[in-house]
Amino acid sequence: MKNYFFKLAVLSLFTYIGASCSGDKKSDKLPYLGHREAVEKNVDGKTIIDSVYQTIPAFSLLDQDSTVIDNKKMSDKIYVADFFFTSCPSICPIMKKQMLRVYDKFKNENQLAFISHSIDPKRDSIPVLKQYQEKLGVDGNKWHFVYGDKETIYKLARDGYMNIAEDDEKAPGGIMHSGYFILIDKEGHIRGAYNGTDETEVNKLIADIPTLLKEYQK
Repeated sequence: MKNYFFKLAVLSLFTYIGASCSGDKKSDKLPYLGHREAVEKNVDGKTIIDSVYQTIPAFSLLDQDSTVIDNKKMSDKIYVADFFFTSCPSICPIMKKQMLRVYDKFKNENQLAFISHSIDPKRDSIPVLKQYQEKLGVDGNKWHFVYGDKETIYKLARDGYMNIAEDDEKAPGGIMHSGYFILIDKEGHIRGAYNGTDETEVNKLIADIPTLLKEYQK
């Protein structure tokens, strides 16, 4: 548990640094967040030290239309990811209200997608996720509500997106999870993390998406 909170604290720190850097007029790129590793590279006969940043590990999940959503399918898009469950009585309704703001702003942007990972596969079957998507009134080809076995989703949240997702009988709905929206680039790097229950932070996400998209303009 302490390890999870430590990861979130580090991610929050990087988010703060990234927000500070983006205020610099000379900066036209978002920071890379998460773990990084120093590696040696040979460039023009010289050995240099370069930083390699973590990427989202390989995944393969089913969305509300039983379509396979994996790294390959997402490789031509940037996307916003979060973790939720449809019967969540606490932060999820707030998160979805805020995510809808982001969706409405960019629903016609073909290079952007959304992935909401259900952390309650026992109750959130594919038909339930489909009903949830239809109730929100969003395009299922753009916003994927994905299903997978619990351990796979929990591990992906923890090791990939640096989020919390775990059983906790004392938590509302029996599951404890964080409310971060995570911005991922086409190479699978974490480029932003935003509190999905905080309108100001979600406004920052809305402002950062065009900045990330510019990196892929030809």
